[in-house]
Amino acid sequence: MNEPIRILLVDDHPMVREGLRARLSGVPRLEVVGEAGDAAEALRRLDETDPHVVLQDVGLKESNGIDLVQAMLARRPALCVLMFSMYDNPEYVHRALQAGARGYVLKETPASEVVAAIEAVVAGGTFLSPAVSRRLFRSQTVRPMLTPRESQILSALGRGESSKQIAKALALSVRTVEAHRQSIKRKLGLEGQAELIKYAVEHAREAP
Repeated sequence: MNEPIRILLVDDHPMVREGLRARLSGVPRLEVVGEAGDAAEALRRLDETDPHVVLQDVGLKESNGIDLVQAMLARRPALCVLMFSMYDNPEYVHRALQAGARGYVLKETPASEVVAAIEAVVAGGTFLSPAVSRRLFRSQTVRPMLTPRESQILSALGRGESSKQIAKALALSVRTVEAHRQSIKRKLGLEGQAELIKYAVEHAREAP
């Protein structure tokens, strides 16, 4: 997109929000348009600021961050939600992606990674911090019904890569990658993007 990427920060710690704003303010293509400290305020600010991306903590005082993801997407289905957490617990990651989040970034990550995550989800992909990916992929395997190429693509999806990125890495056309994605969904009985990404995170592994 040509316009700046509009970002809403949601975290119940003011210092975390202040630090995030400072980390992102030096990036010309990004614009922090609002902040919120709880779920109710987040929903109000969502309507007021019309962001492209919400960067949100998993845990919020007196509310469940996963429930908030669902509430925001119910209002704005095209919204990109990135979880921003200090925990790399696979259960949190699974629940966040199942709720519709496009990615999961750890608070300890450098600003460059946060920016990369924002750009990835706006471009239509997903993003997981490398430390999160390592935990998720450590002992998981792909179902044998998939071809080696489909397994490669599923692993790449689990790492948060978009179809365009996968196509470039594997020297394929984007159309071919999309065809493989459709085949994977059909073979595994998955419906829609959210189910495909959730399965990729839960079951894919690095292809040899």
